Amino acid sequence: MYCLFIKEMLTYCLMNKNRLEAFSDGVIAILITIMVLELKMPHGTDWASLQVLAPKFISYITSFIYIAIYWNNHHHLVHTVKHVTGAILWSNTHLLFWLSLIPFVTAWAGENHFAELPVAAYSFVLLMAGVAYYILSKTIISVHGKDSVLSTAIGKDLKGISSIIGYAVAVPLSFFMKEISIGIIIAIAFLWLIPDTRIEKKVKEDD
Repeated sequence: MYCLFIKEMLTYCLMNKNRLEAFSDGVIAILITIMVLELKMPHGTDWASLQVLAPKFISYITSFIYIAIYWNNHHHLVHTVKHVTGAILWSNTHLLFWLSLIPFVTAWAGENHFAELPVAAYSFVLLMAGVAYYILSKTIISVHGKDSVLSTAIGKDLKGISSIIGYAVAVPLSFFMKEISIGIIIAIAFLWLIPDTRIEKKVKEDD
Protein backbone atom coordinates (compact mmCIF):
# COMPACT_ATOMS: atom_id res chain seq x y z
CA MET A 1 0.00 0.00 0.00
CA TYR A 2 2.80 2.39 0.88
CA CYS A 3 4.56 1.78 -2.44
CA LEU A 4 1.29 2.28 -4.30
CA PHE A 5 0.74 5.60 -2.49
CA ILE A 6 4.24 6.78 -3.40
CA LYS A 7 3.69 5.76 -7.01
CA GLU A 8 0.39 7.67 -7.18
CA MET A 9 1.98 10.77 -5.65
CA LEU A 10 4.86 10.70 -8.13
CA THR A 11 2.41 10.31 -11.00
CA TYR A 12 0.39 13.26 -9.69
CA CYS A 13 3.51 15.46 -9.48
CA LEU A 14 4.56 14.48 -12.99
CA MET A 15 1.14 15.05 -14.53
CA ASN A 16 -0.01 18.17 -12.65
CA LYS A 17 1.03 21.45 -14.26
CA ASN A 18 -1.03 23.72 -12.00
CA ARG A 19 1.73 23.94 -9.40
CA LEU A 20 4.24 24.86 -12.11
CA GLU A 21 2.11 27.72 -13.37
CA ALA A 22 1.08 28.89 -9.88
CA PHE A 23 4.69 29.00 -8.70
CA SER A 24 5.77 30.91 -11.81
CA ASP A 25 2.90 33.40 -11.41
CA GLY A 26 3.90 33.98 -7.79
CA VAL A 27 7.53 34.66 -8.66
CA ILE A 28 6.57 37.07 -11.44
CA ALA A 29 4.17 38.93 -9.11
CA ILE A 30 6.97 39.34 -6.55
CA LEU A 31 9.33 40.69 -9.23
CA ILE A 32 6.83 43.39 -10.20
CA THR A 33 6.40 44.31 -6.54
CA ILE A 34 10.16 44.59 -6.04
CA MET A 35 10.50 46.88 -9.06
CA VAL A 36 7.77 49.28 -8.00
CA LEU A 37 9.34 49.56 -4.53
CA GLU A 38 12.45 50.97 -6.22
CA LEU A 39 10.43 54.04 -7.25
CA LYS A 40 11.12 56.32 -4.32
CA MET A 41 8.86 59.19 -3.41
CA PRO A 42 10.13 62.57 -4.78
CA HIS A 43 11.46 64.93 -2.14
CA GLY A 44 9.91 68.03 -3.67
CA THR A 45 6.50 69.02 -4.99
CA ASP A 46 7.51 70.64 -8.29
CA TRP A 47 8.07 69.25 -11.79
CA ALA A 48 11.83 69.29 -11.31
CA SER A 49 11.47 66.70 -8.55
CA LEU A 50 9.62 64.39 -10.95
CA GLN A 51 12.18 64.92 -13.72
CA VAL A 52 14.87 63.45 -11.48
CA LEU A 53 12.83 60.22 -11.32
CA ALA A 54 12.23 60.08 -15.08
CA PRO A 55 15.05 57.59 -15.92
CA LYS A 56 13.91 55.24 -13.12
CA PHE A 57 10.30 55.50 -14.22
CA ILE A 58 11.18 54.80 -17.87
CA SER A 59 13.26 51.75 -16.92
CA TYR A 60 10.40 50.57 -14.67
CA ILE A 61 7.85 50.85 -17.48
CA THR A 62 10.13 48.96 -19.89
CA SER A 63 10.78 46.16 -17.40
CA PHE A 64 7.12 45.97 -16.36
CA ILE A 65 6.15 45.48 -20.00
CA TYR A 66 8.84 42.82 -20.43
CA ILE A 67 7.75 40.87 -17.36
CA ALA A 68 4.13 41.14 -18.50
CA ILE A 69 5.18 39.81 -21.91
CA TYR A 70 6.91 36.83 -20.30
CA TRP A 71 3.91 36.18 -18.06
CA ASN A 72 1.46 36.24 -21.00
CA ASN A 73 3.59 34.06 -23.26
CA HIS A 74 4.52 31.71 -20.41
CA HIS A 75 0.79 31.14 -19.84
CA HIS A 76 0.38 30.13 -23.49
CA LEU A 77 3.46 27.93 -23.29
CA VAL A 78 2.32 26.05 -20.19
CA HIS A 79 -1.14 25.61 -21.70
CA THR A 80 0.40 23.21 -24.23
CA VAL A 81 1.94 21.03 -21.50
CA LYS A 82 0.14 17.73 -20.94
CA HIS A 83 2.42 16.44 -18.19
CA VAL A 84 5.32 17.91 -16.25
CA THR A 85 8.73 16.27 -15.94
CA GLY A 86 11.87 17.13 -14.01
CA ALA A 87 13.45 18.57 -17.16
CA ILE A 88 10.52 20.94 -17.65
CA LEU A 89 10.62 21.98 -13.98
CA TRP A 90 14.32 22.82 -14.11
CA SER A 91 14.01 24.59 -17.46
CA ASN A 92 11.20 26.69 -16.02
CA THR A 93 13.27 27.46 -12.91
CA HIS A 94 16.17 28.48 -15.16
CA LEU A 95 13.88 31.00 -16.85
CA LEU A 96 12.66 32.36 -13.51
CA PHE A 97 16.26 32.84 -12.38
CA TRP A 98 17.06 35.23 -15.21
CA LEU A 99 13.72 37.01 -14.83
CA SER A 100 14.52 37.51 -11.14
CA LEU A 101 17.53 39.64 -12.16
CA ILE A 102 15.40 42.12 -14.11
CA PRO A 103 14.59 44.27 -11.03
CA PHE A 104 18.33 44.60 -10.32
CA VAL A 105 19.36 45.71 -13.82
CA THR A 106 16.25 47.89 -14.02
CA ALA A 107 17.25 49.80 -10.88
CA TRP A 108 20.88 49.99 -11.99
CA ALA A 109 20.04 51.38 -15.44
CA GLY A 110 17.53 53.89 -14.08
CA GLU A 111 19.78 55.06 -11.26
CA ASN A 112 22.68 55.74 -13.65
CA HIS A 113 20.66 57.35 -16.46
CA PHE A 114 21.14 54.42 -18.86
CA ALA A 115 24.94 54.42 -18.84
CA GLU A 116 26.78 51.99 -21.11
CA LEU A 117 27.55 49.18 -18.63
CA PRO A 118 24.08 49.09 -17.01
CA VAL A 119 22.45 49.00 -20.47
CA ALA A 120 24.80 46.16 -21.45
CA ALA A 121 23.92 44.29 -18.26
CA TYR A 122 20.21 44.87 -18.93
CA SER A 123 20.61 43.55 -22.48
CA PHE A 124 22.56 40.53 -21.22
CA VAL A 125 19.86 39.58 -18.71
CA LEU A 126 17.22 39.84 -21.44
CA LEU A 127 19.46 37.73 -23.69
CA MET A 128 19.74 34.98 -21.09
CA ALA A 129 16.01 35.16 -20.34
CA GLY A 130 15.34 34.75 -24.07
CA VAL A 131 17.70 31.76 -24.22
CA ALA A 132 16.02 30.25 -21.13
CA TYR A 133 12.57 30.66 -22.70
CA TYR A 134 13.83 29.02 -25.88
CA ILE A 135 15.28 26.11 -23.86
CA LEU A 136 11.97 25.71 -22.00
CA SER A 137 10.11 25.56 -25.32
CA LYS A 138 12.49 22.94 -26.70
CA THR A 139 12.28 20.93 -23.48
CA ILE A 140 8.49 20.84 -23.66
CA ILE A 141 8.72 19.74 -27.28
CA SER A 142 11.25 17.01 -26.45
CA VAL A 143 8.92 15.66 -23.76
CA HIS A 144 5.73 15.77 -25.83
CA GLY A 145 7.16 14.94 -29.26
CA LYS A 146 7.55 16.63 -32.62
CA ASP A 147 3.84 16.24 -33.34
CA SER A 148 2.83 18.04 -30.15
CA VAL A 149 0.79 21.24 -30.05
CA LEU A 150 3.79 23.44 -29.25
CA SER A 151 6.05 21.88 -31.88
CA THR A 152 3.55 22.29 -34.71
CA ALA A 153 2.64 25.79 -33.52
CA ILE A 154 6.10 27.38 -33.43
CA GLY A 155 7.85 25.27 -36.07
CA LYS A 156 11.50 26.33 -36.29
CA ASP A 157 10.75 29.18 -33.85
CA LEU A 158 12.29 31.89 -36.01
CA LYS A 159 10.67 34.50 -33.75
CA GLY A 160 12.49 33.18 -30.69
CA ILE A 161 15.82 32.78 -32.50
CA SER A 162 15.67 36.27 -34.05
CA SER A 163 14.96 37.75 -30.60
CA ILE A 164 18.01 36.00 -29.12
CA ILE A 165 20.17 37.30 -31.96
CA GLY A 166 18.82 40.81 -31.40
CA TYR A 167 19.71 40.71 -27.71
CA ALA A 168 23.16 39.29 -28.51
CA VAL A 169 23.80 42.24 -30.82
CA ALA A 170 22.50 44.73 -28.25
CA VAL A 171 24.96 43.63 -25.54
CA PRO A 172 28.27 44.70 -27.18
CA LEU A 173 26.54 47.56 -29.01
CA SER A 174 25.67 49.09 -25.63
CA PHE A 175 29.30 50.19 -25.17
CA PHE A 176 29.38 52.09 -28.49
CA MET A 177 25.82 53.06 -29.46
CA LYS A 178 23.61 52.47 -26.45
CA GLU A 179 20.68 54.28 -28.08
CA ILE A 180 20.55 51.60 -30.78
CA SER A 181 20.74 48.87 -28.11
CA ILE A 182 17.79 50.42 -26.31
CA GLY A 183 15.96 50.62 -29.63
CA ILE A 184 16.58 46.90 -30.24
CA ILE A 185 15.24 46.05 -26.77
CA ILE A 186 12.08 48.09 -27.39
CA ALA A 187 11.62 46.60 -30.88
CA ILE A 188 11.80 43.04 -29.54
CA ALA A 189 9.28 43.96 -26.84
CA PHE A 190 6.84 45.08 -29.54
CA LEU A 191 7.48 41.80 -31.37
CA TRP A 192 6.27 39.81 -28.35
CA LEU A 193 3.71 42.30 -27.02
CA ILE A 194 0.79 40.23 -28.25
CA PRO A 195 0.90 36.68 -26.76
CA ASP A 196 2.09 34.12 -29.27
CA THR A 197 -0.86 33.77 -31.66
CA ARG A 198 0.72 30.67 -33.21
CA ILE A 199 0.24 28.74 -29.99
CA GLU A 200 -3.21 30.21 -29.35
CA LYS A 201 -4.49 29.17 -32.77
CA LYS A 202 -3.05 25.69 -32.48
CA VAL A 203 -4.52 25.15 -29.01
CA LYS A 204 -7.98 26.15 -30.31
CA GLU A 205 -7.61 23.76 -33.24
CA ASP A 206 -6.52 20.98 -30.90
CA ASP A 207 -9.50 21.61 -28.59
